[in-house]
Amino acid sequence: MPTTTAPTESARTSLDLEIGGMTCSSCANRIEKKLNRMDGVEASVNYATEKARVLVPEGYDPQLLILEVQKTGYRAALPTPPEQAAPANDGEEPDHELAELRRRLIGSAVLAVPVILMAMVPALQFTYWQWASLALAAPVILWAAWPFHKAAWTNLRHGAATMDTLVSVGTLSAFLWSLYALFLGTAGVPGMRHAFELSITPVDGARNIYLEVAAGVTMFILAGRYFEKRSKRQAGAALRSLLELGAKDVAVLRGGVETRIPIEQLAAGDEFVVRPGEKIATDGVILTGTSAVDAR
Repeated sequence: MPTTTAPTESARTSLDLEIGGMTCSSCANRIEKKLNRMDGVEASVNYATEKARVLVPEGYDPQLLILEVQKTGYRAALPTPPEQAAPANDGEEPDHELAELRRRLIGSAVLAVPVILMAMVPALQFTYWQWASLALAAPVILWAAWPFHKAAWTNLRHGAATMDTLVSVGTLSAFLWSLYALFLGTAGVPGMRHAFELSITPVDGARNIYLEVAAGVTMFILAGRYFEKRSKRQAGAALRSLLELGAKDVAVLRGGVETRIPIEQLAAGDEFVVRPGEKIATDGVILTGTSAVDAR
């Protein structure tokens, strides 16, 4: 049965790009707008799959699309051809980005939880507790939150703002004010207490620190990013396992002779043979023969 394809409109072809560096849906919207501004290009970017589907004129150089994405501050690459992909194995490939997120999340949780407890429970505030909070919170804000600061700087250079910008500005503002209150205000005085109150009362701002805010926000945002990334990886693994159920090779008729080739090499117009019990490689038109097919 020969495979069939739908006709393309005005000699246009579709390209797929793998996009890296997106942290929220607004990133996908920015990339999509940039690509759609190019002549003859119609793009759709999916944040969940981290891929872009681009409709371009035939013969269009994909490197122009990749360069445009890179100018926007993100990474882009053509998908690895199936015949060049690594052979499948029982274990999953390690996700270095997920592992890095996990390290930052664990580190921030270990350091941020004591800072939050000391700020909210006056009984835990010893003589120099505020300086201990600074020592614990500084690595969280400067190291664990580094991906947010890096993304915010990239967005600033491109005249844009994303959720990373809000996180970076918020945590750094709380951290810098706390430094001012500790070194130039009265918050660094030994024995200073930070009462936990639900009411609004006028106080001296220079005696208040907000290290728990900066550390806590960083920890919770990292937790959200980690679980989101892990869920996307698990969903992708489930999708790949479904794809693995399909045919791996196909018997193609060429010159009246059956030749078995990998499914990735099957092209539109090829005639292939489906024997009883075999999986059908792809959609097509039946030329000869009859059979019963389980389409479930």
